[in-house]
Amino acid sequence: MTWAIFALGAALSWGIYGVLLFKGQVGLGNPMKALLCVGVAYFLMAIVAPLVNLGSSGLSGFNANGTTMATIAGALGAAGAICIIFAFKNGGVPTYVMPIVFGGAPVVNVLLSMSLNPPKDQVSPLLYLGILVTAIGAAMVLYFKPAH
Repeated sequence: MTWAIFALGAALSWGIYGVLLFKGQVGLGNPMKALLCVGVAYFLMAIVAPLVNLGSSGLSGFNANGTTMATIAGALGAAGAICIIFAFKNGGVPTYVMPIVFGGAPVVNVLLSMSLNPPKDQVSPLLYLGILVTAIGAAMVLYFKPAH
């Protein structure tokens, strides 16, 4: 169950991410400066930490498929950060932007996972109900959000 602790850590990190990114962007007065700060943080967290953890022996054994998929995944993560920054730049605020991101991401994840690895059994209709409930939940969060 150690994986669940890390999954909760990611949820906590990303849950805080949007609010602090917005505050940083406003504080810096330029969303591209905020993106630059995000890039520095990505470098420190995603380059330095693995290099220290892997050591010199961990730098071998890369293969084309794994490297390609992981690099595309990293680019998509960075693209998501850029999209959030541009959403804020164009008038979005965390209480609107982040529920859309966090409501939509699991739905996209499940649908893509199902298309790449088709289920062996028939898909429960409750999955589609869950997608609907997710959309309704995100809409309710947006509609009933506190004024700021």
